[in-house]
Amino acid sequence: MSGLRFISAVGFAALLLPGVQGGACPSSCSCGAPGGSRGLHVDCSSRGLRAVPGLPRDTRSLDLSNNSLSRVPAGVLDTLPGLERLDVAGNPWHCDCHILYLKLWLQDLSAPSLARVRCASPAPIRMKPLAELTGNELGMCKRLLPVRCLGFFWRDLILIAGAIITLLLVAWALKFSKKLVCQLNLGRYGARGRLLRRHNPKSHKVH
Repeated sequence: MSGLRFISAVGFAALLLPGVQGGACPSSCSCGAPGGSRGLHVDCSSRGLRAVPGLPRDTRSLDLSNNSLSRVPAGVLDTLPGLERLDVAGNPWHCDCHILYLKLWLQDLSAPSLARVRCASPAPIRMKPLAELTGNELGMCKRLLPVRCLGFFWRDLILIAGAIITLLLVAWALKFSKKLVCQLNLGRYGARGRLLRRHNPKSHKVH
């Protein structure tokens, strides 16, 4: 009987705490399932966050507004396949190459959310909407590709260059061999003509 009561208590707690489904709710945020929806609404707004916390996988709506976030690590939002709404306004975003991940992600998810995001630094683009940021304003973006990818790139480039040089050498060798064959044939025919002229005496005129 006590076991049945324990199971019932656990089931009742699960109904009261939907936020624990699909992963633990961050201690700095509050989680809930509004309107009986399957996904979670995770509210992390105005918590003084400097980094995005670990989030439940079934997060459907995420509010990170009015914190101290300056960047979002690339790939951190890709772990939330059901995310449909994201609010990141009111943060001091540093708009360099690392902001591209957030910008492209918001473009695909919600244009209105992107329109509310403004850059806090660097100084030349302070308060500029992230949606209006151009590639020239990001400055020099170094190592956008992984080091491993760069290694493959240089390897392929060297292989292509080697193949081109080999083809050029083969073409030059074929051209040289044809020229040599022609010279040998001309020399052979020339020597044969001289021998024929030497063995055939000149014809005399009959008077």
